[in-house]
Amino acid sequence: MIKMNEIRPASWGWSFAGGTNTLKKRLGLEEKDTYHLNWELDTKNMIGVSQYNHKVALSPFMGTMGMPPNERGIHSTIPPRFCGGNIDCKELVEGSILYLPIPVSGGLFSVGDGHALQGDGEVSTQAIECPMNVVDLTFTLIDDLNISMPRANTPTGWITFGFHEDLDEACLIALEGMLDLMQELYGFSRKEAYTLSSLIVNMRVTQIVNGTKGVHAILPHDSFIN
Repeated sequence: MIKMNEIRPASWGWSFAGGTNTLKKRLGLEEKDTYHLNWELDTKNMIGVSQYNHKVALSPFMGTMGMPPNERGIHSTIPPRFCGGNIDCKELVEGSILYLPIPVSGGLFSVGDGHALQGDGEVSTQAIECPMNVVDLTFTLIDDLNISMPRANTPTGWITFGFHEDLDEACLIALEGMLDLMQELYGFSRKEAYTLSSLIVNMRVTQIVNGTKGVHAILPHDSFIN
């Protein structure tokens, strides 16, 4: 269990129109089209201002949090995996708790890829990429938690994740995880959780740019009225 106590960006960041040439062509862009934004980050008021005076509200989080798989060799940090990695989920802000399976002895957890702001999808391959002045995390080992994919408890709701090269399959993995979670939290039957999920669970595309695509299912904390 990893709790995000504080995530504080430095005073600058950057973003640009990246992506493959195929993607750019599909979106009506020339292969050589580039557009760079340099950002000044006001971390007191949580506002970012570009050199062209775009102003945005910041919502910082760490894009990469995870552990290596239990396999020999060199493992790329680009894709997300069942044990975390480049998840790139904008919901994992301060106050969030991320739960991960532990695939190797000692964990070997790593964190990086600071983002000051990102939309769902991270469609141009970049968020506001930035260094971080503070990343304060607390780790707790939960011996009796049996999960096969990441899940999170954020300020806005519970989240389950799905990662796969096929976006439809990633969606189903995230939904399966959410049904499991709803059964654990509320004692629902499978069909009860499935029916209710169509009413209160939001399916969102986490990112489409890391090779292995990501989808996350969100169960808002205020879904049920007491």
